[in-house]
Amino acid sequence: MNPLHRVFSFRAGGPATVWFVIAMAGAACLGAIPARAQTPAAAAAAVTTPAISGKTTDGKPFALSSLKGKVVLVLYWSTGCAVCRDKMPELRTNYEGWAGKPFELVAVATDKRVQDVVDYERIISRIVPTKQQFVQLWMGDSSYRDNLGAHAQLPAGYLIDKSGKIVERYVGRIPPEAWDRIADLL
Repeated sequence: MNPLHRVFSFRAGGPATVWFVIAMAGAACLGAIPARAQTPAAAAAAVTTPAISGKTTDGKPFALSSLKGKVVLVLYWSTGCAVCRDKMPELRTNYEGWAGKPFELVAVATDKRVQDVVDYERIISRIVPTKQQFVQLWMGDSSYRDNLGAHAQLPAGYLIDKSGKIVERYVGRIPPEAWDRIADLL
């Protein structure tokens, strides 16, 4: 038997499988696995027109369908994800830079506890200018609905064109090319 084969072979369901899954999940959240842009066919074949609705974290009603005519980046994230928090300044800067253009950024917090999102938003409201604050929803709210399903890796993003169709999906860090793609769609 090849020595490497012995090192990397394990029974499915055994302890090595569990540690491998844990290691991959940790690497994904920490951004060690690079982001990939995927076409709708590869990433969201069943859903080409996303539907998201609910209340924003400040209690206002929200429906993604109301943003038709705008390019939208929907970002699923968590306050417990270091990569997610690390990307927020870049997202806020780009959001501010496209003020007045048909672009919207919608963040959906996947945290289990609403208090984590509320605490984060309280800090952000004190230190981030209003022009850099974007729509924020909490997935755990009883009014929240979407047709995009669960996200195995955070951050996860969907780029939606002006007609409301998904044109790309991002898994992991939002790549720099995403901003070029958004500019092309504007």
